[in-house]
Amino acid sequence: MSSRQSEFESLPTFFIRPAAGWVSPGLKELWEYRELLYFLTWRDVKVRYKQTVLGAAWAIIQPFFMMVVFSLFFGRLARVPSDGIPYPVFAYCALLPWQLFAHALSESSNSLVANERLITKVYFPRLCVPISAVLGGLIDFAIAFVILLLMMAYYGIRPSWAIVTLPAFLLLAIATALGVGLWLSALNVKYRDVRYTITFLIQFWLLATPVAYPSSLIPVRWRALYGLNPMAGVVEGFRWALLGKSGGPGALLAVSVGVVVLILLGGLYYFRRMEMEFADVV
Repeated sequence: MSSRQSEFESLPTFFIRPAAGWVSPGLKELWEYRELLYFLTWRDVKVRYKQTVLGAAWAIIQPFFMMVVFSLFFGRLARVPSDGIPYPVFAYCALLPWQLFAHALSESSNSLVANERLITKVYFPRLCVPISAVLGGLIDFAIAFVILLLMMAYYGIRPSWAIVTLPAFLLLAIATALGVGLWLSALNVKYRDVRYTITFLIQFWLLATPVAYPSSLIPVRWRALYGLNPMAGVVEGFRWALLGKSGGPGALLAVSVGVVVLILLGGLYYFRRMEMEFADVV
């Protein structure tokens, strides 16, 4: 027996088996692979703007031109109220968290199928894939946020102390996208027609979210029920934190937070239960 063969046989053997019973969230293992999560996130950002003429300027162009369209049709022609705030700022402030959510939801829902070769060749926590797809949108958000600050300065809008709560609403938007993305990404592996519903879901969700209109148009008795749409609480929270709207989101936000927690925990559990089948089915 050669020395190389004996050395090989002395190495420990590791067996990777699917979890049985109640599946843990796997957060400890995810932390151990944090460097992989970073590189997957950075890869998604670089690939998105690779060989593009305008590059990162697309992060500004998309919400800005949507704001122009909304201002023309909803603000000027339809005369939609904006709670006393200049309509361009009113719309753009809502479009920032919405664009972050829509991009994160679309990318995370298709992330497992898009990374088919990686998943079938090497083991790593599969949670890294949808999470990196969600985090990649933060770069676009940060770039577009600078334009919002310039617009607020132009219209003479000064944020109040409520701006310190902005990271919490940003986290709520990310958690919403990740929770729904975990459900859809796991379903998309097994049922490929799920990807055809994502575009329709995002379009419908936009109409159900107070982006082009204020939530004050919703009757008071239905306001809490309206919070079942978690992005309603996010959008109203952004406007309250940045534009100095009188009164916070209140009951609407409380319902939205509860819904996000349920969606995220349910999505995390379902994703972990289905994880053992990804490499075989994808």
